[in-house]
This record gives sequence, C-alpha cells and structure tokens, in this order.
Amino acid sequence: MIDYWPLLGIALVVVGFALRFNPLLVVFVSAIVTGLLGGMDFLKVLGAVGKGFNDNRNVTLIYIVLPVIGLLERYGLQQQAKALILQMRRATAGRLLIVYLGFRQIFAALGLTTVAGHAQTVRPLVAPMALAAAEKEHGRLDEETVERVKAMSAATDNVGLFFGEDIFLAVSSILLIQGALAGFGIQLTPFQLSVWAIPTAICAFLIHGTRLLLFDRRLRRSK
Repeated sequence: MIDYWPLLGIALVVVGFALRFNPLLVVFVSAIVTGLLGGMDFLKVLGAVGKGFNDNRNVTLIYIVLPVIGLLERYGLQQQAKALILQMRRATAGRLLIVYLGFRQIFAALGLTTVAGHAQTVRPLVAPMALAAAEKEHGRLDEETVERVKAMSAATDNVGLFFGEDIFLAVSSILLIQGALAGFGIQLTPFQLSVWAIPTAICAFLIHGTRLLLFDRRLRRSK
C-alpha cells in the first residue's frame, strides 16, 4: 500500500507560502517533516538537508551579497562611483561599458563568472557610472534615456558573460555543447570547443563594442 503521509510536506510548503512565513524556514521544516514521515531517522534527515544546502551553497550567496551591497549603497557607493567618472575627462557611457565588457569577458574566460554580475556590479557600480558619464557629456537625461543606459549596462554584462565563459573548459555550457554535437555524431573534446569559442568571443566583443559606440552617437544626436 502506498504511503501518502510524506506528501504532507508539500501541503506545508503551500500553507507556509500562503501565510507568508519565512520561505527558508518553511522549506526547512517541510523537508524535516517529509523525511520523518517517510521513515527516516532525524539525524539522517538533518544530514540530507545539510548536504543539499552545501551542494547548492552558491545559490544562497545572494543572501550575503545583497545586504553587503545595500550597506555600501547606504554609505555612498554610487555617489563615489559617479564622482570618479566626473574626474575622467574623456569618459563616455559607451567607452566605459566597452572597458567593462572586456573585463567581464576576460574574467569569465578564466572561470571567474561570479566576480561580476547584475547584483554585484551592474546595479551598484556600472550603471551609475555609465549614467554619470552620459550626464557629464549631455547634461540632465530624461527618464527614457536613463532606462536605455541602464538596459545597455545590463546587456553588456550578459554579452560579456555569455561569450566569455565558453572559453573556460570546466563550464556546464561546454559539456552541453559537447553532448549535443555527440548526438549528431560529431566528437569534439572540451578543449577544442574552448578554442573555437575564442573567435566567437572576439566577434561578440567587436559587435557589441560597435553597438556601444553607436549608442554614444545616438545620445549626442538626441541632445
């Protein structure tokens, strides 16, 4: 006979989220209850929960990153970033983002994909610096232009990461590409895929860099 009691953990998740309890606490309690109802020893359940948390600890890093960034912004991180840009005479939004694009691609190619990102760098640093550069050159920006600068900053991070990380051998996308090609009878090593990702990354840098320079030109024309 099938034992349906362990499914009570799912009901606890639904009820906990409906009552807006702490999500982490709800999931933890539901996991403990499900394990106990499934006949597992308490210490074994606790060990399984701990192992799952440890295996996926990168997911929980956001709980550390966000408070730190919030404190930095509270004490003037964005203002300092803007002040730095104002001291650079030839800085423009496009040129600044080209530098960030190169930085993002190089570090992603080395496997350091979490060094930068939307939460860590784009929102607190890159976007404010790009906005400061645009305002220094063109004066006060309207809301639509501000949002375009922010969007271009986020897009630059995406392009740099997406086309840079494939150069690194030990990345999941390389294994995915290798498996997909193997399904069509094409056998390539991760090193071969990594090498052929280099010209793609160079083309991505040139194409998006051109877009950024054209973005600068559009800003000048709009003013």
